Amino acid sequence: MSGGDEVVAAPADPPQPLDWKFSQVFGERTAGEEVQEVDIISAIEFDRTGDHLATGDRGGRVVLFERTDTKDHGVSRRDLERMDYPISRHPEFRYKTEFQSHEPEFDYLKSLEIEEKINKIRWCQTANGALFVLSTNDKTIKFWKVQEKKVKKISDMNLDPSKAVGNGSIASSSNSSSSKPCLANGGSPDRSYNYLGNDFSFPPEGLPSLRLPVVTSQETNLVARCRRVYAHAHDYHINSISNNSDGETFISADDLRINLWNLEISNQSFNIVDVKPANMEDLTEVITSAEFHPTHCNMLAYSSSKGSIRLIDLRQSALCDTHAKLFEEPEAPGSRSFFTEIIASISDIKFAKDGRYILSRDYMTLKLWDINMDSGPVATFQVHEYLRPKLCDLYENDSIFDKFECCLSGDGLRVATGSYSNLFRVFGCAPGSTEATTLEASKNPMRRQVQTPSRPSRSLSSITRVVRRGAETSGVDANGNSFDFTTKLLHLAWHPTENSIACAAANSLYMYYA
Repeated sequence: MSGGDEVVAAPADPPQPLDWKFSQVFGERTAGEEVQEVDIISAIEFDRTGDHLATGDRGGRVVLFERTDTKDHGVSRRDLERMDYPISRHPEFRYKTEFQSHEPEFDYLKSLEIEEKINKIRWCQTANGALFVLSTNDKTIKFWKVQEKKVKKISDMNLDPSKAVGNGSIASSSNSSSSKPCLANGGSPDRSYNYLGNDFSFPPEGLPSLRLPVVTSQETNLVARCRRVYAHAHDYHINSISNNSDGETFISADDLRINLWNLEISNQSFNIVDVKPANMEDLTEVITSAEFHPTHCNMLAYSSSKGSIRLIDLRQSALCDTHAKLFEEPEAPGSRSFFTEIIASISDIKFAKDGRYILSRDYMTLKLWDINMDSGPVATFQVHEYLRPKLCDLYENDSIFDKFECCLSGDGLRVATGSYSNLFRVFGCAPGSTEATTLEASKNPMRRQVQTPSRPSRSLSSITRVVRRGAETSGVDANGNSFDFTTKLLHLAWHPTENSIACAAANSLYMYYA
């Protein structure tokens, strides 16, 4: 997909479906091992380069991983790409560090427990080799700086460690002479020895020459430091944070308000969207997700529980109660039921890398929207259509309120989202593509994969709405296995430049490449 004003002409052949392979797993469970609630992953985010990955969990911890397979060449990945260097190895990450971002708190005024669970993580611009991360729980956003600190050690002293015994005492007997001669280095024999640290002391006969100690750094430690805390700005639970392309500001959104912050100022924020009615009984919809445009610092989008997406322009007014554009799909006549509004609620929105398209996820589908066309989505991908007969059961066990995330590939040719039984779906959204792949978060991702014929569709360039369907069986998957609603893959992220996906299955982080 092009970032220009026009959709590019459809290529002769759509891209071939990707062949996904298992790459790595962190925190893999052994058979029968019980998962601790605090270890369940609740947020995943790649940084802009794709060289770092962050996860947050319900215990308030943030874990950072760094890429290792691109460092061996001694040159940057971008340089290798310019040289057309064949990179045959798949992406590999290693554990870098972790820190406790949030602790459980108690709001005494409202008698509410504030859990430590990390709701969202966002990477900020790096500076001087340090990594910067925004993390939030339900009420408080924190700005973290993660930097390598050198541990300094002193070496090249004028002392012989072999003569030191115990806690700095000298093995030879003390000088018992009654005379008090001056020593070469100004010491006096009957003075107590001058201790340097706990390991050495000056010998009684002094030193032949004076040399200054040399400070050497032998190892580096990663230190995470909380630079700022952005608190007391939200009455309701924070569901989104998104940093701006200007590198200076970010937004935070709760059910009824969106606030604009400056990264450097933690005690002041500006309320830019407020959907709270004067009378709360008149409340009909809430904000579910919000994100800044990837390149236009004045534009952002937010989604609602009624299935609509609003694009707003910060240049229009200080309080953006009126939207620049509204994206929603008209309801099919006669299709309304008790569950219509619940399943229409959008759980996540993401801008494509070029900012031209918005991907949204509701309970049943993924929808791709062109920001230049507000009459309806340009493509709709069925994810949970087979669950329609089971909506009553899903309502009873609260599964119908599960909030699945979505993501786009860096080249804009594919989209992905999670499902139940630790499955996730990858769809091709290039003109003419019929790709619809089901993968399992395990070491054998294609274990449940069967070829499901998708109807060939017209290209995006024809500006028509398209529905592509995967396997639509009721209550069971394509292989006849019943679905497990307790194992759900809610969180996943696509590498910004490569076909690599990281996804969370309970406390395990699985990574795949194609």
